[in-house]
Amino acid sequence: MMPVDEAIQRIFRKLPKLGSEPVHLTKAHGRVLAKPLVATHSQPPFDASAMDGYAVRAAEVSPGRPLKMAGTSQAGARFVGMMEHGQCVRIFTGAPMPIGADAVIMQEEATAKGNQISFEKVPTPGQSVRKQGFDFMRGAELLPAGVGLTPAMLNLAASANRPELVVTKRPRIAVVATGDELVAPGGMLGPDQIIASNSYGLVPMFSPYAEEIVDLGIVPDGKDKIDAALLGAFDSGVDVLVTTGGASVGDRDYVQDVLRDLGVELDFWKLRMRPGKPLMFGTRGRTLVFGLPGNPVSALVTATIILKPMLRALTGHIDPFWPRIGVPTLLGLPANGPRRHFMRANLSRNDIGYMQVTPIFETDSSHSTSLALADALIVVPEDSPGVPPGEIVDVIPLNWG
Repeated sequence: MMPVDEAIQRIFRKLPKLGSEPVHLTKAHGRVLAKPLVATHSQPPFDASAMDGYAVRAAEVSPGRPLKMAGTSQAGARFVGMMEHGQCVRIFTGAPMPIGADAVIMQEEATAKGNQISFEKVPTPGQSVRKQGFDFMRGAELLPAGVGLTPAMLNLAASANRPELVVTKRPRIAVVATGDELVAPGGMLGPDQIIASNSYGLVPMFSPYAEEIVDLGIVPDGKDKIDAALLGAFDSGVDVLVTTGGASVGDRDYVQDVLRDLGVELDFWKLRMRPGKPLMFGTRGRTLVFGLPGNPVSALVTATIILKPMLRALTGHIDPFWPRIGVPTLLGLPANGPRRHFMRANLSRNDIGYMQVTPIFETDSSHSTSLALADALIVVPEDSPGVPPGEIVDVIPLNWG
């Protein structure tokens, strides 16, 4: 059996280059920058007021001695001309500073009698002024390549006057479930059948990283039927093919044989992890091929640990393994064997507000309820002697994106 870290490294070495494409800001959320975001202008493009008040020359302000209000500067309509000595200008947040002014006094510290304005305090030069380029300067790199674009980043890109961003392309993914025992949700169960569930967890997990996901549904056991379904996926030009079930080497586990017959070069098919030992990986040209276990927990955990980092790396993310945190465990963990254990768990906050994790001790790979109620996986290393309560453990949150 192959160690988890070695398997991930081998997969990463075979990732194809998908290239990049420009997209409009309105369609860029969640995409990954392929080129740095560079400012086309300075922001703000002029010295601007940081609040509503009065623009003044700081050296001319004395408490109680009025200045004459010469006019108004507001966003989109600046005060025209130079502010003369002995004058001030009514100004609003974001408005350009008048020529000659070097500070802004907030309106709450001013008293107006007609156009005579007096002030309580003497300001310092630069007070409440956003200098030109305070946020960013023209030509500055605002975001590096490899970041997943958040709403705040898109806001920044718009401020930098970039209506389009160059992002990495996303893969086309095909998902197929195999097995005579499977029935689609809503179907009638036979005496020896179960409801097919894996695709309903895998597809939404993959969706943020995919241009398109083709769900090929359920394919019954049998080489001819599996061959036809998988060949169709290859012929359609998918970048990633994911099967569930039939990845072992039992008498009715046909997936591995069919993949070989179709020209897939298999790299490995057993990992030193639990749940999820029978995970298969290979390539056919540029297409990455994964055979996941059929048990629901095994399928979703192996997808979380192996396929999600693969997809993040494939789409250009700087950190393929995000999110990952270290927090104390509320309960002790038992000793572990030679396979890395990804233990179901729940994150919470203790009495003083710090995060902690509580292990779920159900380990059966078909027990979907425990995984559905979990929001994290504790990474228990191979041959761990056990962990006492309160010790920091490595945790993978499941629902942080």
